[in-house]
Amino acid sequence: MNERKPAAPVLGGGGFLRVRMDLSYDGGPFNGWALQPGLRTVQGSLEEGLALIVRRPVRVTVAGRTDAGVHARGQVAHIDLTEAEWGGLPRGHEIDPAAALLRRLRGALSRVLHGETGAIEVHDVGLAADGFDARFSALWRRYSYRIADGPERWDPVLRRLTLWHKAELDEDAMNSGAASLLGLQDFRAYCKPREGATTIRELQRLEFVRGSDGVLVANVQADAFCHNMVRALVGSALRVGEGLESPEWLHERLLAGVRDAKSVLAAPHPLVLEEVAYPSDDQLFARAELTRARRE
Repeated sequence: MNERKPAAPVLGGGGFLRVRMDLSYDGGPFNGWALQPGLRTVQGSLEEGLALIVRRPVRVTVAGRTDAGVHARGQVAHIDLTEAEWGGLPRGHEIDPAAALLRRLRGALSRVLHGETGAIEVHDVGLAADGFDARFSALWRRYSYRIADGPERWDPVLRRLTLWHKAELDEDAMNSGAASLLGLQDFRAYCKPREGATTIRELQRLEFVRGSDGVLVANVQADAFCHNMVRALVGSALRVGEGLESPEWLHERLLAGVRDAKSVLAAPHPLVLEEVAYPSDDQLFARAELTRARRE
């Protein structure tokens, strides 16, 4: 975790304090991050747990929404509490409100998740620096994706975090094609556009590295991602690695900007949000304003 200096910001008047939460989760038991009526989601579970503590609805804003089955090791979120709510978290005990919230939230999540207790773990909470916004202040997000290409690399112990691909892949061809996608581009061909949202993103890293165990790991980093973008990039790269398409095909699809029968999403279960990066405290507000302007 990145160490943060204590802060006590007041946002938007009314005595609200912004609280940062660093968390991880196993995406398997959830229908993605975002709230969905009648379905278990990470956001819904967190908000239900927070409501047990604060005794009112609390909205959780996240750095990057994940799809159903996608995991996170380095997710970041924020909530806004009144000064009275923050100060009342220790319930009369002489402990820091942040420590009290962390302890009470773990207990509340256990009540909410029942048999899936432990699927969400909040590692750290604290007052955020002035201007912090978990979503808009972020500089970039980084994902990993594990691929075991060939039965000799299939490890049953890690099967829930790894794609078992039958054909051996050519990572050099995949990296050659991936390089042409880097930079500020329109990724309409590699995502499911949301109404009113831009598909222009800065892809900063897309590489496939084979570890000592022979497993191929994709590292994907961008300022932000469109819906299904990482899975679409990996799914297309798999076609190149298998020899079904040339490395140049990845860039050709980007320029064409269309989705067709070859637009296949890679399975969600090997995808992990590893890290979210933020600027220094004095740049948080400016970064958030710049990101909002770009999105609008």
